[in-house]
Amino acid sequence: MLGVEPGELGALIRPDSQERAHFRDTMEGGFTGGDEYQKHFLPRDYLATYYSFDGSPSPEAEILKFNLECLHKTFGPGGLQGDTLIDIGSGPTIYQVLAACESFRDITLSDFTDRNREELEKWLKKEPGAYDWTPVVKFACELEGNSGRWEEKEEKLRAAVKRVLKCDVHLGNPLAPAVLPPADCVLTLLAMECACCSLDAYRTALCNLASLLKPCGHLVTTVTLQISSYMVGKREFSCVALEKEEVEQAVLDAGFDIEQLLQNPQSYSVTNAASSGVCFIVARKKPRP
Repeated sequence: MLGVEPGELGALIRPDSQERAHFRDTMEGGFTGGDEYQKHFLPRDYLATYYSFDGSPSPEAEILKFNLECLHKTFGPGGLQGDTLIDIGSGPTIYQVLAACESFRDITLSDFTDRNREELEKWLKKEPGAYDWTPVVKFACELEGNSGRWEEKEEKLRAAVKRVLKCDVHLGNPLAPAVLPPADCVLTLLAMECACCSLDAYRTALCNLASLLKPCGHLVTTVTLQISSYMVGKREFSCVALEKEEVEQAVLDAGFDIEQLLQNPQSYSVTNAASSGVCFIVARKKPRP
């Protein structure tokens, strides 16, 4: 997914030929690989853990609110806008594009696992049993000043999402075999730290995401800091533990100028105690020389 989360939470972990040897070594050390995500990552367990938004206080709800507020400020009036946006590592979630659907007419959702993409399609097609995002959509609409238009917001998002694709951030083209025109914005929330087994892998994956963007296009990302694992149901999934400074430098080295960086010290309740919160970044891809 790359939208879990902790972003993805992204299950974009299928190494390409250049990284197989490295991945084999890390798997021996216990890092969760792509096969494990395909077999054992259950979208409903993930949603129940991280996206139950019933009004009761919880660290998960506070981080979700933080992300929604940051996204509203980023994509709201006077914020980022354009034609095309690609969300990498969507997981089974749609909250991350609720603000962007007001500013972008063509949105691509993507995830590594079949189950997550199927969960997205259920909601987009209004199929029976689709996850109920109503409380989250209402909160997003409250931020825009009109909680009563939540049904209109859902339909606007469904119309803006043009495709749901498989993605793998370890590929030079993370959406291969699909080839899309360079986008105005790439979004990835709470996913990259779960897809990458090392800082080097994270840095390479960011460069792969940069290849999806037009010159001067924007990367918008949230990263959970200093976590080595997270729980989905009774299963534990690995993460690479990243410091804020490491994330910042990796974004800069991938060819971006950072326009905004916000850190929230709130940690998830089902991650290791070493977590130092989440980091939200908006960065602009440098123009070609």
